[in-house]
Amino acid sequence: MPDGRVVALTDEALAHMPLPTKRTMEVLGFVPGQDIDPISYSRPYYAGPGGPGADRPYALLVEALARTGSVGVVKIAIRSRERLALLRPRHGVLVLQTLLWEDELREPGDLAPSTPVTDRELELAEVLISELTGIEVGELHDEYAHALEQLVTAKVSGGELPGVAEGGPAPAMDLMAALEESVRTARAARGE
Repeated sequence: MPDGRVVALTDEALAHMPLPTKRTMEVLGFVPGQDIDPISYSRPYYAGPGGPGADRPYALLVEALARTGSVGVVKIAIRSRERLALLRPRHGVLVLQTLLWEDELREPGDLAPSTPVTDRELELAEVLISELTGIEVGELHDEYAHALEQLVTAKVSGGELPGVAEGGPAPAMDLMAALEESVRTARAARGE
């Protein structure tokens, strides 16, 4: 309670709460997919048709959303809590992407740097971005999880523990020199 009092709620009392989306999804409308700021994304779930008679409407919705670039905005109950979510197509199925409510989002505050950048720094940064464009995200792996798995295996088998990488804080460097070196390294990696 706002005044500091604590009120105990039982499962029985919560079962009487009005939750219209308890067993269904309430479609509120459709919007272009790019209109939803990804900062509001929470968890993705795959959503399938609800039975044999639902296959055709499901397939129709998947295809229509894919063609129009739209997403469905829905309300759904997950774990006895009403959530706002998106329905979006992915590889021929619907993804139910839960969203954070507006009051769950936080503004960044004063995080933006106050230091201006020069035109030359911007040009070099743009060249670097251009040189590093085209990464295959699907080919990236969680190296920490792999190292942890190796550590556990070594510990269980009584083998030698993997060595620890030496590291420390990076020394301060000249931004322009760092950008120029990064561009040279990226070009060399591409064989230019």
